[in-house]
Formats: sequence, C-alpha cells, structure tokens
Amino acid sequence: MISKKMDQQAASAIKSILQKLNINNSRVLIDLEKQTVEAQEEDCSVDDLLEAAGSLTPERGKELLEEVNRSREDWNA
Repeated sequence: MISKKMDQQAASAIKSILQKLNINNSRVLIDLEKQTVEAQEEDCSVDDLLEAAGSLTPERGKELLEEVNRSREDWNA
C-alpha cells in the first residue's frame, strides 16, 4: 500500500465526516470500492466506552431499547 500525504484542510474534512459516523480512531483504512471504514483497534478505557455510548441520540436510544424489549419478549415466549 502506498501512503499519500494530504493537506490540513482535507484531513480536517475527513476527520469531521468520520466523527459524524462515530469513528474517532486516529488510524483508519477507507475502502471506497467496498464503501467501508476499518478502524485500527486502540486500547479503550471504560471512560472511552461510556463516552461512545453517550453519543446516541435520544431517538436512537429509544429505538434500541424497544428492540431489546421485543427480543426479550420473543425469548420468553
């Protein structure tokens, strides 16, 4: 793989896009053909995990809770 240098403005724009996708890793591999982003694993503290979990919107949190409740009902049936 060949590394390419980019200017500060391009790096900031890409970083902003990745943050909107909740990707805050400092090293990522972007595959435009597969339309994927592979983030290099980093050691995460409990605080980091809690911060990431807090990035859900209230609406998305409600959707996830409803899905969990539906799954529990299915398991108990």
